[in-house]
Amino acid sequence: MRKLATIRKIDLIRPILDADAIECAVVGGWTVVIKKGDFKAGDLAIYCEIDSWIPTDLAPFLSKGKEPREYNGVRGERLRSVKLRGQLSQGLLLDRFVALDKVGEIHEGMDMSDLLNIVKYEAPVPACLAGKARGMFPSFIPRTDQERIQNLTTELSNWVALGLTWELTEKLDGSSMTVYVNADDSGVCSRNLNLYDTEGNTLWQVAHRDQIITAIQDSQRNIAIQGELIGEGIQGNPYKIKGQSFYVFDIYDIDKRSYMTPTERRDFCEFHELLHVPVIVDDKDLGMGTVEELLSWANDKSRLNPQADREGLVFKCNERQISFKTISNKYLLKHGDR
Repeated sequence: MRKLATIRKIDLIRPILDADAIECAVVGGWTVVIKKGDFKAGDLAIYCEIDSWIPTDLAPFLSKGKEPREYNGVRGERLRSVKLRGQLSQGLLLDRFVALDKVGEIHEGMDMSDLLNIVKYEAPVPACLAGKARGMFPSFIPRTDQERIQNLTTELSNWVALGLTWELTEKLDGSSMTVYVNADDSGVCSRNLNLYDTEGNTLWQVAHRDQIITAIQDSQRNIAIQGELIGEGIQGNPYKIKGQSFYVFDIYDIDKRSYMTPTERRDFCEFHELLHVPVIVDDKDLGMGTVEELLSWANDKSRLNPQADREGLVFKCNERQISFKTISNKYLLKHGDR
């Protein structure tokens, strides 16, 4: 599960050109604009990621003097990527002492999300995708939420040293969809829910149209096919396609409790005539191994629509079960955080 608020060490404080009241704090691969003098390098602080919903009582200044918004019954604000005096700022730093009265003792890496009532903001799901829930997302299938490279600076150095190779695919901006068969049970899920097959539900309609459950049954395996549903009525349809299309990005073997390798996944999709997310390269190293370099690779046009900016890239290791994502900061500043 994604850790939205954690105790992190501030690696560096650096000035911002022509700014007297603010400076930049570096935390792992993230940069955060802070009030000058609030923190120093080496301090432990609570770092809150973009997409976090921050309750007003923790950071009333986020509302900028306006009435706070409300999300799931909590008054507060959503953290977004912004530029201040030309400096990219992603996230929020809170003094660790705001939590000491609740836990007594803190340590680096500690997850503070639940303690501080910080949750991930998710945009309302269109009615055609919401459907009727038969239950929560199945516990025997991992959720589709890749870690961002900014949180993996230590791991990145190790991966470079090991000489691992990676499949790079385009991250599509749509709605997560999972189709599974497990023994006598089969289903179609949104990001958080297992859905009934009801009239008008787009996810089930696409699953039937593309014969995804049939493809799984033909393989005689218990697997979950995970991908992105894109098109009309979804995230503004940046790819300008008609109707909706399902693009596979992962296949999980339920019995083995592991993902297919990138090669196995691509071969499965080709054999069963399922669409696969665009593959940029299937055997790539990690270059110089810096967060900045990998983020720069995310900036490009979409393979599905050359007129649209690419949201980002997903990296999947060919030798090990490791994956992460890089989201284009250019895309985030233009379209908002995803």
